[in-house]
Amino acid sequence: MSDSWPRRRLLAILRGASEPLDAQELARITGQHVTTVRFHLDVLTRESLVRQFQQPPRGRGRPRIGYSAVQRSVGYQELAQVLADQLGPDPRRRSEAAIAAGRAWGAKLDVGDHRVESLEDAKDVTMTLLSELGFAPERDPNTETAEQALIRLTACPLRELARTHSEVVCGVHLGLIKEVLDRNGARGEVNVRLHPFVEPELCVVRLELMARREHEPRREPETREVATVPVGETAAEPLIAPPSGGRVAPQLRNGDPNVAKQSAQQW
Repeated sequence: MSDSWPRRRLLAILRGASEPLDAQELARITGQHVTTVRFHLDVLTRESLVRQFQQPPRGRGRPRIGYSAVQRSVGYQELAQVLADQLGPDPRRRSEAAIAAGRAWGAKLDVGDHRVESLEDAKDVTMTLLSELGFAPERDPNTETAEQALIRLTACPLRELARTHSEVVCGVHLGLIKEVLDRNGARGEVNVRLHPFVEPELCVVRLELMARREHEPRREPETREVATVPVGETAAEPLIAPPSGGRVAPQLRNGDPNVAKQSAQQW
């Protein structure tokens, strides 16, 4: 299974789903033909990576077959919930603690040596990292400019927890991405923001080159991740954008290069 990108993506989607999905639904999400999806699902079922469930039919016909990922560890979601609850009631402090935890995680990962010398390098490193962690990332060339790029996360291993604790779950993932990029030379060059749930099953990572005024000496970023604001940005926008309640922000849908200028909700 490990050498099949379509099956890895199907498994990542099923791990992030809140209920079993059938082949038709998975075909719609992935854009693959339903016959191809059924073939990959049969392989995943034989490898005991997914489990089949009988679902009520839509109208007349036979019952549908739904698929759900087999949990890799017992109680992992519950453990993550308990840890998230222990970070205190203040969203900003929870976010800062989560980002620090994500950076600590990224510092221990073996991420290889891919020197980040351009935005394209940053995209490659981020795509590789998120693919290995089960986020099924996708690049959208229509939204890319010379200064920024959006990466669509079509799956998340902790999606259900993120719905109620986005500042914690997404904070950890943001800190992880930032640390891995910094370790590969992007510190002070590439800024990262995370937009949770721009659609019900979709999050977006935004990478952007950090502008610097002409003749201004290069300075290291602030230690408080949430408060860091690149030159030319408004201080109101947090690194983790507030969830959009299931609606796609117009800037994210149409690739407007001013995506950073969307209104930020106050915590």
